[in-house]
Amino acid sequence: MDYSICKAIKHAANAIDTSLVIYDVGCQWNLHFTERVDNCSGLTLPDNTEIVAAVGKFHLSAHKLACFARYSLNFIIGAGQVDGEILETLWAPFNKISPTARSMSQAHRQEILDDHMRNSNWK
Repeated sequence: MDYSICKAIKHAANAIDTSLVIYDVGCQWNLHFTERVDNCSGLTLPDNTEIVAAVGKFHLSAHKLACFARYSLNFIIGAGQVDGEILETLWAPFNKISPTARSMSQAHRQEILDDHMRNSNWK
C-alpha cells in the first residue's frame, strides 16, 4: 500500500501539496506512514506533501466511534460528497460475469468488461 501511494503521489502531484487517501483501514495505515517512508529507501514523497487519510463511508460504520470524527469524509474540508467505496460497488456485478469471462480470449474479455463498466455509468 505504501509503495502504491508514494508512486501515485509522485506521478500526479506536480503542483498538489495535499493528497486525500481513502482506504478501508486508513485510520491504522496512516499512524506510522511517514516513519515507514523515512525508513525505506524505496519509498519517497515530494517535499511538503501532506497526506490526509480517510475511511470510506461504508467501512467507517464498522470502526470505533473515535474514528468517525477524524476520518469521516463528511468532515474533511475539500473532500466533497464522495463515499469512497466506488471501486467495491463496481466490482460486485463483475462477480456474475467472471466465470464466463475466464474462458474468453483476452480481447473478448476486455471488451465484455469494458461494456459492463460503461453500463454501470447508467445505473
